[in-house]
Amino acid sequence: MPELPEVETCKRGLAQHLPGLCVTSVTVRQPKLRYPVTAELRKQLLDSRFTHVSRRAKYLLLHTDKGDVIVHLGMSGSVHLLSHKQKFGPHDHLDIALDDGRLLRYTDPRRFGAWLWCETALEHPLLSRLGPEPFSAEFNAAYLFARLQNRRVAIKVALMNSTIVVGVGNIYASEALFRAAILPLRAAHSLSLQECETLVSTIKEVLQQAIHAGGTTLKDFVDSSGKPGYFQQKLLVYGRKEAPCTHCQTPITAVMLSGRSTFYCAHCQE
Repeated sequence: MPELPEVETCKRGLAQHLPGLCVTSVTVRQPKLRYPVTAELRKQLLDSRFTHVSRRAKYLLLHTDKGDVIVHLGMSGSVHLLSHKQKFGPHDHLDIALDDGRLLRYTDPRRFGAWLWCETALEHPLLSRLGPEPFSAEFNAAYLFARLQNRRVAIKVALMNSTIVVGVGNIYASEALFRAAILPLRAAHSLSLQECETLVSTIKEVLQQAIHAGGTTLKDFVDSSGKPGYFQQKLLVYGRKEAPCTHCQTPITAVMLSGRSTFYCAHCQE
């Protein structure tokens, strides 16, 4: 957390306001994030002008006339666009003042996020080897079926492999597999082409619905305007251990899979 829908929600909010604005000052209160906030980032951001905002996988990309900033929200990060200067709290690590009087503030209680400066974001090693976006035409049944051949890991683990497809994190993998009636513990190579077609469709459906709901807020996530997401109200299996399945009333099973909580219905998924 945050996953693709939360980052996309943040991107859409910032894209309405940031382009055309110039950075007048950069204040770093805590540089020790997942990667240290460098003096180069502060130097390049100062007096730069934002041109547009985009997203790749779970990375938020802030493009300027000097270069790009790659932002990862980690486990608990959020970016707020404040209408005026507000008193900072203990987890407010980075402030970017803008020439219209507003402030872009990065908050991260667990400090697993990152702010990286580079000339071209998509050429950065963190992004250059990623798989296709889940909403792209490239991510289709034939592609997924081919990539799963010879993979004996659980299908849920395969879906969370960003070299296969990006942005299908823990919550949304569980939800998509439930809707596709596929057991998350099944070996990835055992899926048929028809099952891959169903799974691709449910992945796109779940992610689109989550974006429409503003993402999922389980603990810390809020969008750029400070609002939480509401997709958690539509979760069918994730976080519902022992609750009755919405389809058959069988208690939802919860197990640990590759260190991540995994939820499924033993009756509906096979």
